[in-house]
Amino acid sequence: MDNQQPAPQPLSEVLPPLILGTATFNHQYHPDPTHMSYVDIVRRALEHNIAAFDTSPYYGPSEILLGDALRRIEPAPARDSYFLITKAGRIAGDEFDYSPAWIRYSIFRSLERLNTDRLDLVYMHDVEFVAPAEVLGAVRELRRLRDQGIIRYVGISGYPIETLASLAEMIMRETSEPLDAVLSYGHFCLQNAQLGRPELLERFASSGVSCVLNASMLGMGLLTSQGINSLPMAAWHPAPPELRQACYDLAPIAATQDRHLEEVAIRWSLRNWIHQGSNFGTKAYKRDNKSNLPEKIGASVMGVSSVDQLEETWQLWQTVTDEQGQDATNDLVEKRMWPSLGKWKDYAWESGGPSFTNTRKVMGLVPDDAIAKRCGLSGGQLLDDAKL
Repeated sequence: MDNQQPAPQPLSEVLPPLILGTATFNHQYHPDPTHMSYVDIVRRALEHNIAAFDTSPYYGPSEILLGDALRRIEPAPARDSYFLITKAGRIAGDEFDYSPAWIRYSIFRSLERLNTDRLDLVYMHDVEFVAPAEVLGAVRELRRLRDQGIIRYVGISGYPIETLASLAEMIMRETSEPLDAVLSYGHFCLQNAQLGRPELLERFASSGVSCVLNASMLGMGLLTSQGINSLPMAAWHPAPPELRQACYDLAPIAATQDRHLEEVAIRWSLRNWIHQGSNFGTKAYKRDNKSNLPEKIGASVMGVSSVDQLEETWQLWQTVTDEQGQDATNDLVEKRMWPSLGKWKDYAWESGGPSFTNTRKVMGLVPDDAIAKRCGLSGGQLLDDAKL
């Protein structure tokens, strides 16, 4: 695997437009993820041709459960029939290691957990929590792994959109090579639509980013009928109490049209990102001559905890990609829900920044195990770029 691989197709030609996010296969969303119907969720996703899966080592057992599901499905899906996405660099809520040694170890561990010999797309996870120089070094390590055929595409993920844009610009400037992908979450939903700002998207365009993906259409549980305070995410969700209440107050507005807040939120996000994100979207979808969809459509990540939730989101995807006329959802959102949110419309909580302290004091230490040996690392050693 030492020979450089031929350049792959642009990500925008192969990325599935609807991706199953498996952050929900995690104790943050479920008291015991091993008792979720995760195999049925993955199986049903594939039956609907939802052929991409997004995970991370940070999501507790998510990688392990996703790998287990893909192993247990019969007949076994061909590896080329689905797109695997994971992340690296975030170890715990307050612990990050972006060193080349840890990134390499993390990637080989993900390969083992997911029972695969390659990863289609890898993001550096939550880049706002580390210094730009660390992000740059980690991206360079991912590209080395890409050149060895272990990874196909490289990206970054995070919450503050200004940080994502600045890092995309810096990586292009320092390496003369653009990022394949940027994953933004919580910034294109009913409560916060800042990802769609034209001036921000222009920055991604000038940086050469191929795809910008949208995740957390429900704001990690904020935009639910029962409210975030009734869900397991209440204990860790960063939204302040006033924002939680403002989002909860949207449910009665949806009910005036006999609709659930979740349905309105997902429909609005899917439908509008298809168009507003089209310049950073994907061509990898079936388009007929009657379609009103652009040549490329914005890609979204959906998170579900049950087969029923998967079916509901799939039906919404079908309707927004098949619709021929106007939808009443935008009027409901723009004329009633956004005024109701008031000052909390487009509010973004702090993530990372000067107040954050990384609790990992020594970077590049990897376990002395079989994974370290397979990826050419010596357990317990500190390795820098020159040794890799």
